[in-house]
Amino acid sequence: MTQGSGPPGSTAQEYSVQLTFREQWTDERLKYNDFGGKLKYLTLTDASRVWMPDLFFSNEKEGHFHNIIMPNVYIRIFPYGSVLYSIRISLTLSCPMNLKLYPLDRQVCSLKMASYGWTTDDLVFLWKDGDPVQVVKNLHLPRFTLEKFLTDYCNSKTNTGEYSCLKVDLMFKREFSYYLIQIYIPCCMLVIVSWVSFWLDQGAVPARVSLGVTTLLTMATQTSGINASLPPVSYTKAIDVWTGVCLTFVFGALLEFALVNYASRSDMHRENMKKQRRQQYESEHALEFEFQPLVRHPGDPMAIEKLRPCEIHVPPQRDNCCRSWLSKFPTRSKRIDVISRITFPLVFAMFNLVYWSTYLFRDEGEET
Repeated sequence: MTQGSGPPGSTAQEYSVQLTFREQWTDERLKYNDFGGKLKYLTLTDASRVWMPDLFFSNEKEGHFHNIIMPNVYIRIFPYGSVLYSIRISLTLSCPMNLKLYPLDRQVCSLKMASYGWTTDDLVFLWKDGDPVQVVKNLHLPRFTLEKFLTDYCNSKTNTGEYSCLKVDLMFKREFSYYLIQIYIPCCMLVIVSWVSFWLDQGAVPARVSLGVTTLLTMATQTSGINASLPPVSYTKAIDVWTGVCLTFVFGALLEFALVNYASRSDMHRENMKKQRRQQYESEHALEFEFQPLVRHPGDPMAIEKLRPCEIHVPPQRDNCCRSWLSKFPTRSKRIDVISRITFPLVFAMFNLVYWSTYLFRDEGEET
């Protein structure tokens, strides 16, 4: 019968537990006379004086007994030969975790107790009927909630025989509020801050560059800090998807300014070329006007061409609200900024919709 539990650690994939372990068996060699019920039981503190099962914790990494002020152990021997052994132990146990849904995940950590040398022909462990595992009511874990626990058997077969084994599965749910405040909201704020660049003037090059580089470095630093607290795994976690997309949005905002800057220079070059063509056209027509005769002869082909009406067929243009709205911004660089003001928030909102609907409403037994 175990009591107490500790939070699992994601980095080392282990968890600590402090428990009061009790086991009971019957040894007919220890029967004695209770003198008509006057002697309820005998108490021993030295476990080496009676036979004991060779139980061990198969997934233990570290462990120790408690000896303050006296060793926290006792052995009670009842008149009919029943022996109750109780001891207080602190253990660090391995807990392999599946972090695909981190930090929206649930973890199952096991506590396995097995016989080391006695096979099932000689020794069999059984759970006590009725509430074999008790957890303290005021159990508080900083980042997890113990949802439930299940008892089971985990007998193992080896070359030397079959060994009895007991197992307790502890089901932990990760508290999401901590990660919402520490990771998700700051990442959203960094992405939104990077959009401020779209509203700055195109000529404010130092302001837009410094804003983009600062948000990009901050986002990269936060991503590396998140990964430092997690074990290196070969699969993609839910937090990797979030930070990766946020980092892409921040980097995209910086690239958007590079595109705006290039388009601005292209617009300036185009305006200069139009101005030069206009000046050249005006100068050529001014010279042509100087050398033209004042009166044309009737048979002159130039005069006939001048008299012919010029017919130009312009296809009717359909009214387009987007085109008419973009026509308010004559330069391409300004149009890119205006389109980015709408496109970036819209795509980020769609990503949030897909992300939260995928990970929050996923079936617990389904793997990513």
